[in-house]
Amino acid sequence: MKQKPDHGFPGRDAIVAFIRKNPGTVGTKEIAREFGLKNADRAELKRLLRDLADQGAIARRGRKLTESAQLPATVLADIGARDADGELIATPAEWDEEQGEPPRIRIHIPRHARPATTAGVGDRALLRIERITDDDRAGYRGRVIKIIDHARSRVLGIFRSTPDGGGRLVPVDKKQAGRELNIARADTGGAVDGDLVGVDIIRSRGFGLTSGKVKERLGSLASEKAISLIAIHAHEIPMEFSKGAVAESEEARPATLKGREDWRDVPLVTIDPPDAKDHDDAVHAEADPDPKNKGGFIVNVAIADVAFYVRPGS
Repeated sequence: MKQKPDHGFPGRDAIVAFIRKNPGTVGTKEIAREFGLKNADRAELKRLLRDLADQGAIARRGRKLTESAQLPATVLADIGARDADGELIATPAEWDEEQGEPPRIRIHIPRHARPATTAGVGDRALLRIERITDDDRAGYRGRVIKIIDHARSRVLGIFRSTPDGGGRLVPVDKKQAGRELNIARADTGGAVDGDLVGVDIIRSRGFGLTSGKVKERLGSLASEKAISLIAIHAHEIPMEFSKGAVAESEEARPATLKGREDWRDVPLVTIDPPDAKDHDDAVHAEADPDPKNKGGFIVNVAIADVAFYVRPGS
């Protein structure tokens, strides 16, 4: 009886090489047979093939596999996400879906990157890339040559009403001074003169001011919320969270007393202002009974354990 070959569990390069020699004619079953894998190894093989497909190293044609087309040394790519380590992940701006999943490109950000090459999620950039095989989440490593198009961001500004029922947006960002936006009557979102609003730009095909549509009414410019939002907008701090992050926050449960001292009978007084977004800082003071500290006080400062809700790996 003919013995099946036993090469041990194959590496990524070996699997890709085998698929390259047999394009469109082999699948999981054929790979397992070629490398003499047992049934117990099938789950690991399937995981490895999924990783290779996610990287863009291989593509599926039904149940059969082929090697993905190689990308050129420079490629136009859309930056769509950050991975678990916070690194940017991009995919080619143009990709034939018949070739399977688009290859993923991990973007390398130099320590002292020039502002013109500092990319973010939503940007389109020209990348110089190289193939990698030691990364289980990307098939290429890329470096930004040039940002082609920045992600369209929401413009924050003061709404000024006009006689026709529409309005103008005066941006609060000094860098956008003089770049007012026209707001049509149907796009005011109920904003009134003096409101701080968030506006999405509508690309204009004609001449004149660029048009925008009110997406958020944020209240008075003098409010604490408005001041915070202006600072966030000026420093381009992301305000939207992924679905996964939102889901984790909704599943969070209150901290328990395990490993803690119960101080709930201490009459703590919050030191946050009435209009604060949260009241998580407090103090308590009482006379010190120690005769060596006559006239002294004991002050307890309580700070909420917010870190409890941000668990490692979350």
